[in-house]
Amino acid sequence: MAERDIDTEIAELSQTLAGVEQVLEPEKLREQVAELEEQAATPNLWDDTDRAQKVTSRLSYAQAELRKVTELRQRVDDLPVMVELGREEGDADAMAEVNRELDELGELIADLEIRTLLSGEYDEREAVVTIRAGAGGVDAADFAEMLLRMYTRWAERRGYRADVLDTSYAEEAGLKSATFEVKAPFAYGQLSVEAGTHRLVRISPFDNQGRRQTSFAAVEVVPLIEQTDHIEVPETDIRIDVFRSSGPGGQSVNTTDSAVRITHLPTGLVVSMQNEKSQIQNRAAAMRVLQSRLLLLKRQEEQAQKKELAGDVKASWGDQMRSYVLQPYQMVKDLRTEYEVGNPQAVFDGDIDAFLEAGIRWRKQQEAASS
Repeated sequence: MAERDIDTEIAELSQTLAGVEQVLEPEKLREQVAELEEQAATPNLWDDTDRAQKVTSRLSYAQAELRKVTELRQRVDDLPVMVELGREEGDADAMAEVNRELDELGELIADLEIRTLLSGEYDEREAVVTIRAGAGGVDAADFAEMLLRMYTRWAERRGYRADVLDTSYAEEAGLKSATFEVKAPFAYGQLSVEAGTHRLVRISPFDNQGRRQTSFAAVEVVPLIEQTDHIEVPETDIRIDVFRSSGPGGQSVNTTDSAVRITHLPTGLVVSMQNEKSQIQNRAAAMRVLQSRLLLLKRQEEQAQKKELAGDVKASWGDQMRSYVLQPYQMVKDLRTEYEVGNPQAVFDGDIDAFLEAGIRWRKQQEAASS
């Protein structure tokens, strides 16, 4: 085995981190933290709960970003001193510590580098995610619920707030659909690579003959709209229906017509909300999600028009983007990036960062190739 070139690796790590620093701009991050801290200290901040949560969330994220990049720079700058001391004293333990530090810093800097790839128009937004059961009957409904748990567990692991806005339960088990918000900066940029059709292969727990079943679920990811987006939705363009919220198996969980369904007549988009306690809250949440979807639709139409004018008729990602195989072998594989792991349970427990990273890098490569 070739001897490790520690000096070269340190120089390369420092150069990579310098590139990250150019994008993240620590000085601007410090200014942003100071400004947000000033806003967070305003006595009447919590008079507007939504604004307060946005300010505190952005402050927490900016502080974490600044802490990461400054601590990484300090650790990288400390490495040559550790190496020099280890060599002078011929200390094998010290050099082993240098090797461990190099490995860990390499992983941490690579993770932070992903953040620099999120430069799309809406990448810094919070995300609205909708999961829908597809072909596969009760297995597909169960799969949809597994995906909901996977994403909410991922959010929990990262300290992100995830609010479930709507759940439509299937009769036997699982979910017909679910919609939730991930309230963290750059949630859309990270999760947008999850959009598409997901496939599950397993021995069905709902088949008394123990046969293997393939089922599908669709994941939609849209950026959360902001007041500056100006997505106007005239009252004449929507139909609003109210109904009673329901739980698993159709059991009533509400004695008033608090659930809201909004149909956007020009596009046929339908949004349902039932998880809030009042009709007014559900209507506001439904309108927010509808506007987010209309915003993304507008962006997709603009991009399609640009591609048509440029003569580019290539399809985008295609439908089936990831397979989760539990039988006859254990594997989760992304069909776009070719990234795969042999531990599906960890993935369903929210360990999807490596898939997100591979997807973000793949998307950047596709954008570069088509430009």
